[in-house]
Amino acid sequence: MAKKCRLTEEERALFTLVNRAVFANPFTDARAELDLKIAGVPSAASEIKRIGLALERIARKVAVFEREGRADINCYTGKDRILAEISFLFEFFHRFLDRFDAFIQDQITAGKNPLKVPFAREAYHYLQKRGFELESICRYFEVLYQLRRAYFFIDRNLVGRSRCMRALRRKLWNNVFTQDLDLYNRYLWNRMEDFATLLLGETGTGKGTAAAAIGRSGFIPFDEKSGRFVESFTESFITLNLSEYPENLIESELFGHRKGAFTGAVEDFEGIFDRCSSHGAIFLDEIGEVSVPVQIKLLQVIQERVFSPVGSHARHRFRGRVIAATNRPIEKLRQKGRMRDDFYYRLCSDLITVPPLRQRIQEDPAELDDLLALLVTRMLGSPSAEITGMVRQVIERQLGKDYAWPGNVRELEQCIRSILLNQRYTGQTGSQAQDLTAQLVENLTAGKLEAQQLLAGYCAMLHQRHHTYEAVARITRLDRRTVKKYVDGWEEPE
Repeated sequence: MAKKCRLTEEERALFTLVNRAVFANPFTDARAELDLKIAGVPSAASEIKRIGLALERIARKVAVFEREGRADINCYTGKDRILAEISFLFEFFHRFLDRFDAFIQDQITAGKNPLKVPFAREAYHYLQKRGFELESICRYFEVLYQLRRAYFFIDRNLVGRSRCMRALRRKLWNNVFTQDLDLYNRYLWNRMEDFATLLLGETGTGKGTAAAAIGRSGFIPFDEKSGRFVESFTESFITLNLSEYPENLIESELFGHRKGAFTGAVEDFEGIFDRCSSHGAIFLDEIGEVSVPVQIKLLQVIQERVFSPVGSHARHRFRGRVIAATNRPIEKLRQKGRMRDDFYYRLCSDLITVPPLRQRIQEDPAELDDLLALLVTRMLGSPSAEITGMVRQVIERQLGKDYAWPGNVRELEQCIRSILLNQRYTGQTGSQAQDLTAQLVENLTAGKLEAQQLLAGYCAMLHQRHHTYEAVARITRLDRRTVKKYVDGWEEPE
């Protein structure tokens, strides 16, 4: 039987800080401030230094507890036990952090087959020494794996120091764990399928990357007997670009079909809802392109969690999460009746906007350097300061500092490839703006434009050239909100 102990006031203060840090969103300033207080260093300390010193301090404290025979949660009662339990888990998590990361990388390489966790037995033994029971050890092991996956995919794949990117990472973390990790852990860890997400943003901003960070970060149970998580996170996230399929095939792709359901249905086919596991998520890209009848059927699936394959009366159950995305202005889609209100309200548990590259660079010019380093590393398989620097020089020389990157991150990727192949990249040619100018002239000459349409078309033309509402506002001497209304509402006269 463990001896009964009490934390000292100094230990209680330290462990209270650790407790707050554990439940804080790691992408917030509040978490950074807590790390500084735990480490006991000034605010000027770098992120790496403050986290390293914080971990060292907790590890030293736990080592003292071990020497004194107090490193067992059963030594404590009441609030002291809660503080000790969370702090021991904090120390355990960071002790095994590198092995969690290595395992995630190995699972990415392995793909759909769940790998055996090589350090599971050691991890279980470590927590048993701290007084945790086997059932709770399994639960914590599952949660800690989920926490690390979420941080891994959000932090590594959505880089950027700009204000809008920091906000995006915070929102994505909350999307996975809610704004209160403690409440999530107690009530919601197996209920997140009810929280649909709608990602907004221009083409090429990285909505698919944001969706993947959410979809690969769901809770996955651990099977103690096999030493494996029951599912690979690489299989738990399934994507479908709805704009790639004609109207008559979308339902089949979504819900599947039975043999003979229509001409060409020569065998049974599983749709995306059937392929998604209860621990997974589906990503419906270009949701703004689907027709109203398909929206109604999707609404029924999301709301009732059941569906039937085309040509079948069998009712299948869907247990995963839904993540949708569109590059079209959502309010415009609703105003024009292209997205039903009830469908929108079922998708909008969380609305997350992925910012355009021009906004990111405007907020912090160093954002471009961060992205270049990341994309070059992905292309080459390893970092290269030489290649990154060369690409940066060509961009500055040929595009200048104020290039608006209308194709966003996707355009930047092609820019790097073009520079590697030809040492040049000229950017967007402006043909789209020329097309809109021609449309305006044609409709103006034909007398088809009302005054408001003319102003909206002029604003849209300027926006295609300059790519920001602010630039159009300066030229037209309209306020930004008016410019945005005109640009988003522009439609060529019939």
